[in-house]
Amino acid sequence: MRHWVCAALLLVSGTGGAAADGKAVFDNNCAVCHQAGGVGVPGQFPRLAARAGAIAAKPEGKTFLPQVLLYGMGGRITVDGEQILGAMPGFDSLSDDDIAGVLTYITGLGHKPVSYTAADIKKARALPGRGPSDMAAMHTSLAAKKVVP
Repeated sequence: MRHWVCAALLLVSGTGGAAADGKAVFDNNCAVCHQAGGVGVPGQFPRLAARAGAIAAKPEGKTFLPQVLLYGMGGRITVDGEQILGAMPGFDSLSDDDIAGVLTYITGLGHKPVSYTAADIKKARALPGRGPSDMAAMHTSLAAKKVVP
């Protein structure tokens, strides 16, 4: 089993306004682990390309992804048939616009993009707070329902 640990490199972009540049937010905050274009590192950092869009295309998945960005994820998950044990930091310090922009960007990597708005992120922030291990358990539950590939 391989481990993935994403250093908490919160290079918070300062867009602070509408229509955040999702690619720039991704490049500054996520690419260090998930790699350019979201291709990931098998067994260490899950690929986002062609996965995030498939997840967000389902209502439960569209609700799940903002929570992952807000709260992070820690524990065991299975991605592409490989178990990964690790931790991803939460990025709740990013603005709602930045999170919406990055989610819209990653869902369009190898898939039809799913649009997120700042209002979607505000709604996610209003949900009961979860910890990284809660998010890993949610991932496992959604995988069993075929929401998460």
